Amino acid sequence: MKKVISVLLVMIMLTTAFTPVISAAEKSYGYNNIPVVRIFGDGEPLYNKDGEVIFHFSEMLNKSDDIEQEDLYSSVLNVVMPFLVEGLATDNFDNYYAALEKEIGEIFEEARLDENGNPAAGQGVSQDRIKTMEHYMRPNNRDFIFWYDWRLDPYESAESLKAYIERIKAVTGIQKVSVQSFCLGTSVIVAYIEKYGTDDLYGVSFDAGVVNGAELVSEPISGKFRINGNAINRFLCDLNATGTFSVDEFVNRTLDLLVKTGVVDYLVDSFKEKIYYRVFEGVTSALALSTFFTWPAYWSAVSEEDYDTAINYVFGPEGGEKRTKYAGLIAKIENYNEKVRKNLPEILKQLEKDGVNIAIIAKYGYQIVPIIESSDAVADQYVSAEKASFGATTSTIYDVLSDDYISQRTEEGYGKYISPDKQIDASTCLFPEYTWFVKNASHSDRTDGEYDILYTVMRADRQLTVDDFEYTQFMVYDNDTKIMSPMTEENCDTYNWTANNKEDNPENKDEWLAALIASFVRWLGTLIKTLIKLFTSKAATV
Repeated sequence: MKKVISVLLVMIMLTTAFTPVISAAEKSYGYNNIPVVRIFGDGEPLYNKDGEVIFHFSEMLNKSDDIEQEDLYSSVLNVVMPFLVEGLATDNFDNYYAALEKEIGEIFEEARLDENGNPAAGQGVSQDRIKTMEHYMRPNNRDFIFWYDWRLDPYESAESLKAYIERIKAVTGIQKVSVQSFCLGTSVIVAYIEKYGTDDLYGVSFDAGVVNGAELVSEPISGKFRINGNAINRFLCDLNATGTFSVDEFVNRTLDLLVKTGVVDYLVDSFKEKIYYRVFEGVTSALALSTFFTWPAYWSAVSEEDYDTAINYVFGPEGGEKRTKYAGLIAKIENYNEKVRKNLPEILKQLEKDGVNIAIIAKYGYQIVPIIESSDAVADQYVSAEKASFGATTSTIYDVLSDDYISQRTEEGYGKYISPDKQIDASTCLFPEYTWFVKNASHSDRTDGEYDILYTVMRADRQLTVDDFEYTQFMVYDNDTKIMSPMTEENCDTYNWTANNKEDNPENKDEWLAALIASFVRWLGTLIKTLIKLFTSKAATV
């Protein structure tokens, strides 16, 4: 008997010791057994009717190794020739744009949608995913994932989501569900709310959302394209730190030298002055329509302030040839613009009015992809914390909010919303009480701490706030231990690099410059030989 009692005591002690933060918090409120549906973004591979992968971002990196060097040079030559021969010589770049769109378009041929924003027959998520969704349809299940063709118009995906939710309700017998949306999934749920209202919804959460705009998507097609050498350096450091991509040390040091000696800025400025502004709109249109921007879903991530410019850059002026050709696609894009983008705050506030639980998570601590004007934004590699949080006030990655600003906000009673690293003021968010920030978590991270917060809020019997958790409004994620902890002044410096606007002189400048020149000469010699060979063979066939 004593042995049994001892075992029971040990079990009780273990259970108490390892009860998670969320369980401890649950004692202060009720917990509903609500079904939760997760909607992700563009990470899922897409397939054709034969079950072959037509698009997957990680697959694209792998395929690049299979390209024959001569094929690559030939493809480049097909674009360079009309640029040099007709573009610069006659100041007419139309053939260059057409060649650029053709060569790039062949890479994305299967993944692009047609002029009406529709996929080829049989394209979409894998049959295994569809079978898994069916397998989830069990009376006792409470966790669901909605897989969908994430390229499509968010309204089309919202219709499919509606059918999925109706099935969940019928199978479980529960008449409301909560939806966790991530990345592009945030556009789907907002389109759903605009079209169907909130009657089916118990809770809605937004994690690393792009529905309010994503600089990476929005700025390159709206004239805000910019190459920043320092930002490239920081971005490569982040990729190395997260194990996403390994860059040779020579490349890193060489780039660092080019940046700090001003070579990159000089080349970029010279290109902008002589070529860039003459061809930018045509290049933007060619690249957009040969890659990602026949996908209506990506247009949902264009910011309100960039939308009109982006439409003109990609499709040309009213009455133009591309406006006519892509009329069906533009109609879908514009429908979303009129119904969702222009009314986003009101749609989100309707959730609160109707008593739907809300949770928002924005992440930061990484260099945003360095080809845009917002390269100094506090961001998660793809979207700024300001956009993902629906309105936070932030510093840049180079600095912190000023002492005067912090003092003023503190005097006004908003001091608790200032992050310990002094880079974020959450008080200006649309829902400051329901918005959390995680530093050192990249856009694609899905941490246990995030899920803890989201699942708890999505099933609680009342709207929880940042004060209802041992988790604070500002958290820090440790990529090594996979633990999310409250942010403090001691643990908030998590950048993989030093953000310094002032450039220091590089070490061993002469040594690295010599190595750079030697490397460049070797590369240039190989390129010239190959191009001569291709020019000769091409001329022989004319």
